[in-house]
Amino acid sequence: MLSVECAMRAYATRLGEDVELWGLTGLIHDFDYERFPNASQGADVEHPAEGVRVLRAAGWPEALCEAVLGHAEYTGVSRVTPLAKALFAVDELTGLITASALVKPSRAVADVDVPGIRKKMKDKAFARGVNRDDIIQGAAALEVPLDEHIGIVLHAMQADAANLGLAGLAPPSSTPPVGDA
Repeated sequence: MLSVECAMRAYATRLGEDVELWGLTGLIHDFDYERFPNASQGADVEHPAEGVRVLRAAGWPEALCEAVLGHAEYTGVSRVTPLAKALFAVDELTGLITASALVKPSRAVADVDVPGIRKKMKDKAFARGVNRDDIIQGAAALEVPLDEHIGIVLHAMQADAANLGLAGLAPPSSTPPVGDA
């Protein structure tokens, strides 16, 4: 969710939108997922419908609620606003980028690049839970070429790597342990 928040903020800045609203949408879009994972993919039960019921009852902005509903294909909610399109576009991609970073020896997103992500997209066994079609359709809905879309999200994540836990492994200490000669 932190990665999605980061990517949403980058897109909001790029598109001249409300950075706080967009970031918040990314941050909370899956808040109900662990409790209501929705294995049956029912449109009006569990995730994200349950979460949106909570958000609406608490008075959250309707644009945010509609974007959260629309990020799951199975809800049937159209993504008509830039906010909704961006949430759908970045959600799966942040997962693929994270997985790509975590298999690097350094475990650092700084060592990931766009060609590497494109290669990982072709490998269906890699991060098999990531829906590649959603990534492609999301970029198209935003009218951003796929490589550019990947680059926007990747650069946002690289800029916030420490906060995302993707800064990599700590370098080995050059100080010998106490007691060694």
